[in-house]
Amino acid sequence: MYVGVDLGGTNLHAAIAGADGRIVAERTEPTLSHEGPQGVLTRMARLVHGLAEAAGQRPVACGVGVPGLLDLATGTTKFLPNLPTNWIDVPMREMLAAQVGCPVYLLNDVRTATLGELMFGRGRQANTMAFFAIGTGIGGGVVVDGKLRLGPLGAAGELGHQIILPDGPRCGCGNRGCLEALASASAIAAEGVRLLLSGQTPRLHEIVDGDPGRVNTKTMAQAAREGDVRVAEAIVRAAEYLGIGVVNVVVTLHPDLVVLGGGAAAIGDVLFDTVRTTVARRIGMFPADAVRIEPSLLGDKAGIVGAVALAIRGGQLT
Repeated sequence: MYVGVDLGGTNLHAAIAGADGRIVAERTEPTLSHEGPQGVLTRMARLVHGLAEAAGQRPVACGVGVPGLLDLATGTTKFLPNLPTNWIDVPMREMLAAQVGCPVYLLNDVRTATLGELMFGRGRQANTMAFFAIGTGIGGGVVVDGKLRLGPLGAAGELGHQIILPDGPRCGCGNRGCLEALASASAIAAEGVRLLLSGQTPRLHEIVDGDPGRVNTKTMAQAAREGDVRVAEAIVRAAEYLGIGVVNVVVTLHPDLVVLGGGAAAIGDVLFDTVRTTVARRIGMFPADAVRIEPSLLGDKAGIVGAVALAIRGGQLT
């Protein structure tokens, strides 16, 4: 059996599975990140032990998806931007392995999701693949010749931080005009709030009872389907920016497959149709019709399945 853990700012999500990636049991527990690395890792170890007890078997290895930069060679966290203290130079692999009693392997959380898609999702039928995770931000991962490409800090594949508009809105990374600042679920929802407050979205107003805090990609997609023209325009504009980001990756790698995952992918046809149209319209160097652009097969399980895959592979990604 193999355990995978997804370390999130709000929750710890853990699962135990066999070598085929089939999940036998899973559990979620609040991260309580304010208690610091030691407290979080103790809770994580407790989750692992609980899953092992539920499965009736100790895990061979544990894989963890981590939201930030790592020293892959030493298993030390370098910078986790969304956790208090940023976990600078925390020997996470060593600390967790001592508590769970098996080898521990770490990887950036979105590269972990990419690995999950590669081993157990749509990537099983692709040689070269790009994965976009469209959520609060936009993360990504790149597979070339069947291998996940990482770079020295596991940071290769930060597709959400390619520059789309040089003088565009400020991104959380400090730059301007990143794809993340234009087409993430947060960016789409922020535009929905602006439209709501300026009185341009009658159907969205009804759906959320005028509460800006309830505006998200789900309520916006519903409003667009039900005739809110300005909301539909906002979604299409964000999808066009996303399409340009995909174009940049396609002309760089010419992948067989581009997978769009994360919460915003649930917007559905209008997102995918716009991205596909944008790619077809903007690539002129070679025929791009053979590049498949598909939703994640694993959905919101990609991260945890990828963490299991990392454990199965014993951390070997090349």
